[in-house]
Amino acid sequence: MKKTTPLLILAAMAFAPAAFSAPVGTLSVHVLDQQTGTPPPGVTVTLEKQQQDKWTQLASGKTDQDGRIKSLYPEDQDMQPGVYKVTFKTADYFHTKKLDTFFPEIPVLFTVTRTNEKLHIPLLLSQYGYSTYKGS
Repeated sequence: MKKTTPLLILAAMAFAPAAFSAPVGTLSVHVLDQQTGTPPPGVTVTLEKQQQDKWTQLASGKTDQDGRIKSLYPEDQDMQPGVYKVTFKTADYFHTKKLDTFFPEIPVLFTVTRTNEKLHIPLLLSQYGYSTYKGS
């Protein structure tokens, strides 16, 4: 047992940073096309954080076949309180369907109040309108 104690301590130290970083799924997004009732795959979504008077990009991803990005926030960082913005790049999605859209991208600003707060931002989308809310 005495020989394994140093190994256990080393293993704990190796995984300690992961224990304090943002958990998988800290920030998830979901897009649903209201006109078709289907989730659009391949929609690019960016995540930025407000730093004084500018925005700093933290991550980017594309929605899966279910219209979701299950974990948009970088897993190697803590999500700190502050003002963030997810931007849904919707123009390409509508262009592939040979449809016009009034909103080529949809920025959604939101406030994080607790470190690593679990958040979900759904987007209900159509060519000429959208809605969003704080999901769970």
